[in-house]
Amino acid sequence: MELLKHYLDAGVFGILGLMSFVMLAYVVERMIFFARVDVARYPDRHELSVALTRHLTTIASVASNAPYVGLLGTVLGILVTFHDLAQGDQLNASAVMLGLALALKATAGGLVVAIPATLAYNGLLRRVDVLTSRWHSRQEAA
Repeated sequence: MELLKHYLDAGVFGILGLMSFVMLAYVVERMIFFARVDVARYPDRHELSVALTRHLTTIASVASNAPYVGLLGTVLGILVTFHDLAQGDQLNASAVMLGLALALKATAGGLVVAIPATLAYNGLLRRVDVLTSRWHSRQEAA
């Protein structure tokens, strides 16, 4: 239990940090790709779709799973708090509240990662729709 107590925050925020780094890297990569892509060089709609949607699943996965990582950190933090309370002789309301407040920061961290990831995913998906529509317009004009 002491190991969990000492490394819980580092573990949860390390995972959330890694998730946000991967998400941010893929968002930047997609934005650069979308700015430079020439839809005319894709003769097939399926090839275009594969090229445009590359890495979007990872961004969506970060957006949907970051709150769960934060929630897991909160649940484990509450578990540690209750364990510490059970080990003590006195029940102190301020100690309980402090432990719960500190445990909730993991959920907040998960939301801080998930909200921008969701916004980025939705924005990139809209850009995919616009580029696909441009491809369709070129095909109809040809």
